[in-house]
Amino acid sequence: QVQLVESGGGLVQAGGSLRVSCTASGRTFSRLHMAWFRQAPGKEREFVASINKIGTYTYYTNSVKGRFTISKDNAKNTVSLQMNNLKPEDTAVYHCAATENSNSAYDYWGQGTRVTVSS
Repeated sequence: QVQLVESGGGLVQAGGSLRVSCTASGRTFSRLHMAWFRQAPGKEREFVASINKIGTYTYYTNSVKGRFTISKDNAKNTVSLQMNNLKPEDTAVYHCAATENSNSAYDYWGQGTRVTVSS
């Protein structure tokens, strides 16, 4: 089992920045491929960004490219999402997710951290 705990959410004005982080335990972190998803009120969960187990490859959904950066620190068992130039439409609960197999769905999920962007 993998336990994932997110932190760092909060309220920020449009155009501002926020960093959310996720700390993992229960598995060797360097073997985990990680991702961030988000779910806005009344909407389905959507993919935001992912990073491979060694942190050399990242992928982003189009709406956050150039604004968000995902990073992975295997020494600290942490994956982070730096969010810049935030927009009201980025308001959501952000969840981190993990998988040991890059070809399969994400098996482990955190409880989420809320990000609210005011206009």
